[in-house]
Amino acid sequence: MVALIGWLAATSSGGSSITFLLPLLLIGGLYFLMIRPQQKRAQQQKQLGNDLDPGDEVVTHGGMYGTITEIDDDEGTILLEVAPNTEIRMLKQAVARRLVFDDEPEEEEHESGSSGGRNKALGDGAKPSADKEAGDQR
Repeated sequence: MVALIGWLAATSSGGSSITFLLPLLLIGGLYFLMIRPQQKRAQQQKQLGNDLDPGDEVVTHGGMYGTITEIDDDEGTILLEVAPNTEIRMLKQAVARRLVFDDEPEEEEHESGSSGGRNKALGDGAKPSADKEAGDQR
């Protein structure tokens, strides 16, 4: 973009074309750097709210983990079980992400080397292995 501004400055005979094009270029740049990504995030959040189903494990924007037990589309709310026999009603928009648990064996992750020897976070699709759970209980 800077090269284009420099080219316009060098080729124009008067300053009027530069003063006209510079604000348009800045507005276009702001649109692609700020407004468009925000619209994409809003669209993804709306899609997440529409795709929620009872039984989904989710994390809210407040950091609460829970399982959806009921969805009320008329009010736009969900009933979230955060502990046994403890449910709270929240707006669908409060859900930050859905937790996806992967049933892949741990050996395949280490062989591929994609995780670099680190375990994925639970929200990234990983599930704690049975031997680690057993090791924590000892």
